[in-house]
Amino acid sequence: MSTTEARTEARTPATPTAQTQGATTYPLKFTLTPSTTARAAAEREAILADPGFGKHFTDHMVTIDWGIEDGWHDARVTPYGPLQIDPASAVLHYAQEIFEGLKAYRHEGGSIWTFRPERNAKRLQRSAHRLALPELAAEDFIEAIRQIVAVDGNWVPSAPETSLYLRPFMIANENFLGVRAAQTVAFYVIASPAGAYFADGVAPVKIWLSTEYSRAGRGGTGSAKCGGNYAASLLPQMEAYENGCAQVLFLDGETGTHIDELGGMNVMFVHGTDRIVTPRLTGTILEGVTRDSILQLARDRGMTVEERDVTIDEWQSGVASGAITEVFACGTAAVVTPISQLKSETIEIGDPDAPAGAITMSLRQELTDIQYGRLPDRHGWMTQLDGQA
Repeated sequence: MSTTEARTEARTPATPTAQTQGATTYPLKFTLTPSTTARAAAEREAILADPGFGKHFTDHMVTIDWGIEDGWHDARVTPYGPLQIDPASAVLHYAQEIFEGLKAYRHEGGSIWTFRPERNAKRLQRSAHRLALPELAAEDFIEAIRQIVAVDGNWVPSAPETSLYLRPFMIANENFLGVRAAQTVAFYVIASPAGAYFADGVAPVKIWLSTEYSRAGRGGTGSAKCGGNYAASLLPQMEAYENGCAQVLFLDGETGTHIDELGGMNVMFVHGTDRIVTPRLTGTILEGVTRDSILQLARDRGMTVEERDVTIDEWQSGVASGAITEVFACGTAAVVTPISQLKSETIEIGDPDAPAGAITMSLRQELTDIQYGRLPDRHGWMTQLDGQA
């Protein structure tokens, strides 16, 4: 594609539907302004050889604007670059913003796929509702992902366990200091090549139990994917690092006895060979796409799945008695992370030198094999993004 092209209309969805919502007409049509400073192939390949996570970004980004009178409009793909934002922009003062995270995977043969994007789209809508932001149609969310892959598909790496991390996000950008829902908003998608999360292989981690801080409370934003939830986890995360732990675990804010989740991952408890238990979704726990997928794969194996309250005492006694045989965390970035030990100032549960459990690792392998196209997609979870046959 010539970088001297004027702004032109980009590909629209293959199956348009006639929907209207306020002043917005669906599906949105995207325009493209190609970057004139796109990285050369040699520079891009050098980055892809060792991308890390969240350090490098592709040459383009997606933007869609929203206004209280115009609805969603001006969908466009433009060169990646800084945002121009007013000091009075609502997002800077009242944290009215949300985001998502998903990946694009290169399959054998070169085609590019993503995993359950409709779930991310629906979760973004739920987060938008909770943060008083406008809801973006799922079709337009997925098309925005297609658009950035259409122009930056060469940034999807092909090495084992690598991917292109996709970060859709929405911010309130009205320049107004009154405390109310903003009347102008922007939705963006940026993309970053991601290396293998565990460079030396999947390794069990130690987790720090936060007894002083809560991630979220009843009626709050715990089930929304918004920056404030993550900001609240950063101080206890620093405590975790200071105590030799990789992540922090939060208890419920009401009783301080029930397991909620890690700073950015859900928790699973394996009982023997036939049962998995995970904390129920109470409104304070993020409804993880990986969480739901792992539970489905466990059901497929004939395992009993329980979504219920789990106390810290149950964790401790279950490990001591041998009833709980494996513990792991799950989320988009690492997929599945084995947990060897939970510790705080007063307790230690588990063995820091314990190896990863067999069920933990087999579930991780099965899920990643589906994501990378190595196993049949029996649940229809994968969506092709690049239009290849």
